[in-house]
Amino acid sequence: MNLTISGHHLEVTPSLREYVLTKLDRVTRHFDQVVDVNVLLTVEKQKEKDRRQKAEVTVHVKGKDIFVETSHEDLYAAIDQLMDKLDRQVCRHKDRVQDHHHASHKRQDSSWDAIQ
Repeated sequence: MNLTISGHHLEVTPSLREYVLTKLDRVTRHFDQVVDVNVLLTVEKQKEKDRRQKAEVTVHVKGKDIFVETSHEDLYAAIDQLMDKLDRQVCRHKDRVQDHHHASHKRQDSSWDAIQ
């Protein structure tokens, strides 16, 4: 799995990187076919008192890209909400990909031969 964590108007500290990694473990535990993960953490300056922390992630799994973004006043809370949303989408994708068909019972040729 390729992982990229980058910051926009923000320096990604080792503690922030570790926090994102621990939260991503939950997603990769549910679905192990993740190819690539790009995390972008930004600080938007809309107003002086309303500084919005934004977190977004793009997860590339086999056959599909999953994109999630959240905003919050606290960056750690934004990452928590982001991983909750991502976990739900990954689980939904996993359910769609899984084969829900059961193996059909083989027709028993010996009983058919006995009737004829």
